[in-house]
Amino acid sequence: MTTTQRIAGAPISWGVSEVPGWGHQMRCERVLAELRELGLAATEAGPDGFLPDDPGALRELLTTYDLTLASGFTPLVLHGDASAWRRDLASVAARFAAGGASIVVLAASTGLDDYDARPQLTGADWLRFLHALDAAREVAGEHGLEIALHPHYGTMVETPEEIDRVLDGSTVPLCLDTGHVVLGGGDPVAIAEQARERVAHLHLKDVDATLARAVIDGRLTFSDAVRRGVFRPLGHGDVDVRAVLDHVGAAGYDGWYVFEQDAKLQAEPDPGAGPCQDVARSLEFLQAALTAAAR
Repeated sequence: MTTTQRIAGAPISWGVSEVPGWGHQMRCERVLAELRELGLAATEAGPDGFLPDDPGALRELLTTYDLTLASGFTPLVLHGDASAWRRDLASVAARFAAGGASIVVLAASTGLDDYDARPQLTGADWLRFLHALDAAREVAGEHGLEIALHPHYGTMVETPEEIDRVLDGSTVPLCLDTGHVVLGGGDPVAIAEQARERVAHLHLKDVDATLARAVIDGRLTFSDAVRRGVFRPLGHGDVDVRAVLDHVGAAGYDGWYVFEQDAKLQAEPDPGAGPCQDVARSLEFLQAALTAAAR
């Protein structure tokens, strides 16, 4: 596939989230239909229950909308009981493989229901966690898949120091999420430049820097920041997305370009309105940026 054919969307852009009480959840059929109408080639899986668990039903649904599965955000408590996360990861990997994915986007869940607070790992927890990351690659590999760790606000890997610890202490590739890196106090361009060969998956967001600073300083919770629009359509915020694309492109990046604009909805949008309008703006920016980078 060409670069622009490797653009995918994510249900969270339509307000579909695994967080209890997040907001109005749009139906799978409408999300997939709008995603395909915009010309996207693939979707991420969304939270448990959004797409069918049965592999045959999953393939049939994706075929109906002429989509493939790029990956899916999978939060697991990797510093906890290994038998639990191994079982859950094996199940996810089998389902994702059936949908055509080649990678699982893994997040280091705290075990809490949302992303507004988090505990701290002890030294022993960190050792267990880093060992689990390498072990998780083996579990996914049994199904022909790779994993990519997603530094994410409100998880056990959020800050630049925690990302460095993962890079230094494990072999796991990264899912570089340009928005969550900013909320964690980091610089996505620096990661794209300095760890470009470890980037195996991209979640592309733009960010309102003022709201992001309020989250970093503890003046605003993550959920309230999303509600107030901390994530913006690509090219309409303060992240240098083009620089990120340039750096990973120079390293020969050949994965999916997934744009996400985490959203909270109060009600079902009118047809043709709502999140699909912001997704269209992001798509226009990303197609132009990737075309320019390929020249």
